[in-house]
Amino acid sequence: MRKALVINGSPSMDRGNTALILNPFLGGMKRAGASVDVLYTKKLRINACCGQFNCWHKTPGKCWQEDGMQEAYPKLREADIWVFAAPLYVDGFPGPVKMLLDRILPLVEPFIHIEDGRCRHSLRNGSARQGKIVLVSNCGFWEIEHFDPLIAHTRAICKNVHRGFAGALLRPHGPALGGLVKMGAPLFLYEDILKAAEEAGRQLIAEGKMLPKTTRAVSRALLPRGLYVAVANRDSKKKLGER
Repeated sequence: MRKALVINGSPSMDRGNTALILNPFLGGMKRAGASVDVLYTKKLRINACCGQFNCWHKTPGKCWQEDGMQEAYPKLREADIWVFAAPLYVDGFPGPVKMLLDRILPLVEPFIHIEDGRCRHSLRNGSARQGKIVLVSNCGFWEIEHFDPLIAHTRAICKNVHRGFAGALLRPHGPALGGLVKMGAPLFLYEDILKAAEEAGRQLIAEGKMLPKTTRAVSRALLPRGLYVAVANRDSKKKLGER
């Protein structure tokens, strides 16, 4: 059975716009036979890496800090698939997710080798499987290109922990989807997006990859850019007036 570990970095956890895409995606994975475990960075209370490198030299494979990472480490080691799910913050992951990523240092050896023309650290023996990483994210801007830095970051993580990049489920103008759901809009306006997210999860487990056609369907435009900007600005003015 495939094991997936989900790092949900949304401060809204299961109530945010990222969850609207993540939850059906995980449902598809489960229906295809995967075991799914979810960790919320908001609950883990992870400290920043201190850069002392004790996990490399004094206590190899073990960080001296006793915090939420103690729960995360064994799950990271065992999972075939890592899913990083979070909203886009400026051009990257929210701070708590980045702190978790910084703290995976105990999973690799201090020794360096050259792989595909680049210096890399070797995986610590028995510390992590060579599996896959999936990115799930939403953002408040209309264009999908805003995710480019986050995708590049995720690809770099994959190379440094010797995992394959399995693709990304991206939801631009995520608040538009969230707004439709909250206002009880007819399901036919967005149901195809949720079904595509679920199908992507099924494909990942059953077929080993998510088809580009499926991931594109998750990102399809919900409304014209000009209309989205007008609605978003109207809502912001309304909230400012309520202060």
